[in-house]
Amino acid sequence: MNKEAIVEAIITALKTVYDPEIPVDIYELGLIYQVDIDDNGKVDLQMTLTTPMCPVAESLPLQVQEKVLSVDGVTDVDLRVVFDPPWDKSKMSEEARMVLDML
Repeated sequence: MNKEAIVEAIITALKTVYDPEIPVDIYELGLIYQVDIDDNGKVDLQMTLTTPMCPVAESLPLQVQEKVLSVDGVTDVDLRVVFDPPWDKSKMSEEARMVLDML
């Protein structure tokens, strides 16, 4: 599998992870800032949370890491939770805004 196909598979996997308080997956919610993969299959992933005090701040990144590691071609994941830039509603996809009636 080429890197672009692996990144697409990673995004598909990320779309199965939901913020437990919001009925939208974390990718459409705009919580994933960066997905890069090197030639050896190591993924560099940056994500954020809706707030630093998010109740799933401990468990959500672990769930994300497990999902990414389950993708064929991924050998390792370097996951960093960042808060700069801070998340805000403008990072949500149009689809997420429609689901949440925020258009």
